[in-house]
Amino acid sequence: MSESEKTLNQKIADLDAQVEWFYSDEFELDQAASKYKDLTVLAKDIEKDLAELKNEIKVIDEDFSK
Repeated sequence: MSESEKTLNQKIADLDAQVEWFYSDEFELDQAASKYKDLTVLAKDIEKDLAELKNEIKVIDEDFSK
């Protein structure tokens, strides 16, 4: 399943799990930069999804305030 097919909750869970790697015994400095880059891409994707959700909520709110 690609990142774009995952729900926002799934993406956030993935982000949490990947961040936990940095605190785990499996942490390796050689892999840290690569994993960090992956995390920034995922975080930006989550931010985009949140912005879209915020816009949807504004539209719904405007419809109900009329």
